[in-house]
Amino acid sequence: NDSLLLVTSINAYAKEGLPPLEAAIEGGKRRFRPIILTSFTTFFGLAPMMTETSVQARFLIPMALSLGFGVLFVTFITLVLVPSFYMVTEDIKALARRYPEAAKLLAFSPVAAAAALIFRALAG
Repeated sequence: NDSLLLVTSINAYAKEGLPPLEAAIEGGKRRFRPIILTSFTTFFGLAPMMTETSVQARFLIPMALSLGFGVLFVTFITLVLVPSFYMVTEDIKALARRYPEAAKLLAFSPVAAAAALIFRALAG
């Protein structure tokens, strides 16, 4: 959910006319606090269950651990990798506009088209 809201925020800045890099930076700034707060509240909400010592909780502790640390890991991915992949996508779109003959592959195989566009750009 956080990554969807982050991409929506970046797209909103891009529609306002900001270049892709600035839109990604501003979108990240705008969504940083809500992403951190929701992730940390989820993690700290699970902390009592992680530290529970009763016999009944022994079956729930592994679930709480995996969920809590999974949320923290996904927070890192959301804040770092989502804007990075957004920029990679924008670069591929720019290459597609520059080399329309290679961009025809996008309809058939986006990965092959991206590779062709990158090799075409590197070749000349």
